[in-house]
Amino acid sequence: MKRTVCYLVLLLAFSSCASKKTQALRDNILTLKDSYCKAPFKYNYDTRIPSYNADSILLANKGLSADFSAQSILVLNALGTAEEVKELIRLKKDSAVESRLQMLHLRSVIDSKITIAMTELDAVAAEFDCEGERVGQMANFVDDLNTRRLNRMVIYSIVLGAAASTTSAIVRKEGVSKSVDIGAGILGAGLGFMMLNPKGKKVEFIHQRNLLRDIWKEKLESDNFPPFVWYMYTEKRFSNNPEGLSIIQNIKKRWLQYNFGNDRKEADESVLFNDGGIYYAEQLHNRTSMLNQMQSATRTINQNINYLLLDLDKLML
Repeated sequence: MKRTVCYLVLLLAFSSCASKKTQALRDNILTLKDSYCKAPFKYNYDTRIPSYNADSILLANKGLSADFSAQSILVLNALGTAEEVKELIRLKKDSAVESRLQMLHLRSVIDSKITIAMTELDAVAAEFDCEGERVGQMANFVDDLNTRRLNRMVIYSIVLGAAASTTSAIVRKEGVSKSVDIGAGILGAGLGFMMLNPKGKKVEFIHQRNLLRDIWKEKLESDNFPPFVWYMYTEKRFSNNPEGLSIIQNIKKRWLQYNFGNDRKEADESVLFNDGGIYYAEQLHNRTSMLNQMQSATRTINQNINYLLLDLDKLML
């Protein structure tokens, strides 16, 4: 009997300790419910999206094709610097000092617009990075809850089995002993079913500024993205996809396949693409992965800017 009492005391002590630790985690995680990643103030971007008629743009600027790639010409058009570059080409034919000074001035104007575009890309990538870190912390929190829950169930099962064995040994009446064994078996089965819960613990997670929503809808309905960044996401000429998909169409295709089993209805109704709600650990990990993919996709756009700068440097020689 003393052994049984000791087992019960240990069980209660463990439960109390785990509860205190879980409550401390809950208190510390409250700051993750509302995003701390958005900019401290709202910048009113020009909402005009550059034209998607790439063929017409390239035709209208065919004079640039000798010095710039098709992608660079589209970037110049999106930045509103195509005319300045045409003037650069014209001035280059004149060796006068005044023309060279004018070229330097025009290059400064062009570089200023390119710098703004690059900072926009960096800002968007940084917010994706920050959101990914925020969601990752919440995912780790839920993982910790699930681990603690599983550990508790294991210890409960061990203590229950030990207590049942000790009690059966102490109780000599056959009927009472069998009742103890049956009761312990039922409780053990219940603990087993609890451990088989595939989803585990859940948590409320809010993201009213949802960076993934516009991506999934392929429609810029918010102020989450500057027009230039959105254009780079959605103009198919900036993607290397063999099927002719844009950057976000290519990413969406992977999300639908790997995260939702090609179930479009499930994806459209997912908590991942609305203002937030109840999340399980798997969903949080999926969201972290999606945000990280978008961060990487955003940073790869800098390659297009780099190629443009190289073409400009050659032009200035």
